[in-house]
Amino acid sequence: MDYTNLGRTGLSVSRLCLGTMNFGPQTEEGDSFAIMDRALEHGINFYDTANVYGWKVGEGVTEQIIGRWFAQGGGRRDRVVLATKVYGRMGDWPNEQGLSARHIIRSCEDSLRRLQTDWIDLFQMHHVSRTTPWEEIWQAMETLVAQGKVLYVGSSNFAGWHLAAAQESAARRHFLGLVSEQSIYNLLTRHVELEVLPAARHYGLGLIPWSPLHGGLLGGAIRKMAEGGAARAKSGRSADALAANRTTIEAYEKLCADLGQDPADVALGWLLSRPGVTAPIIGPRTVAQLDASLGALAVRLTDETLARLDELFPPVGQGGPGPEAWAW
Repeated sequence: MDYTNLGRTGLSVSRLCLGTMNFGPQTEEGDSFAIMDRALEHGINFYDTANVYGWKVGEGVTEQIIGRWFAQGGGRRDRVVLATKVYGRMGDWPNEQGLSARHIIRSCEDSLRRLQTDWIDLFQMHHVSRTTPWEEIWQAMETLVAQGKVLYVGSSNFAGWHLAAAQESAARRHFLGLVSEQSIYNLLTRHVELEVLPAARHYGLGLIPWSPLHGGLLGGAIRKMAEGGAARAKSGRSADALAANRTTIEAYEKLCADLGQDPADVALGWLLSRPGVTAPIIGPRTVAQLDASLGALAVRLTDETLARLDELFPPVGQGGPGPEAWAW
């Protein structure tokens, strides 16, 4: 396994991050335990979850599964860099969502209880709050850090200017502030290259891409459908996205075949080659899917292949960061 620092911190994390969103709804507890154990065997030490995962309001189903896995002992908790999130609705009352100091503190305490741990390595804001002042947010986070309940703070789904506002406010308080941003980023969705990624790199934040395979479309969806698989690509938004991009996906799968590489490995390998990217989040539903993901670490894309990928999946505007992407 390859490791890198999380943003500008001294914390070492694996180049692949284990996403746990399927634990509970898609993957039963025993299989979830097996996936997490196998991840450690592979050297994956970066695990990502959220208080809302499991999609039963207020229950934190996925966090509870991880907590029971930790409770087995064997050094599991000590070997894992654990990331969870706060923001989503955890109850029916007004203050059971968002980024108020009250909700941040309460959510942290609840997550610690469900996860059966004394600390959260990376406490991420799942979305930006447009109604809570940064002074309030940072006061709450500083309290949790001072208590040793949170070690680092991250964001998710922030715009570039939100990162700037957050960091400038933290700097005025002489606080470390954000160390990471978790954004959707893949060959089909490259908007973060305009401002989010440049802002993250400027402030020393590691970028953690979610949905690196764009709902499975970049994982060989057409080939798998022909073989009777790729259930996710047959309905809903994935089916619509495949219909809109079928010609491109067909050309992409042909390119991967010519390279002798699995499409999922190429998509993950492309992200791993991007400056500023810390670790794409993989979301295996089975141990076999987890094992297969490791192939991405060996992918080395030539300049010619990278150029061809840009032709198939053009960056936004003229490419690169703004304002050059849309102006001279």
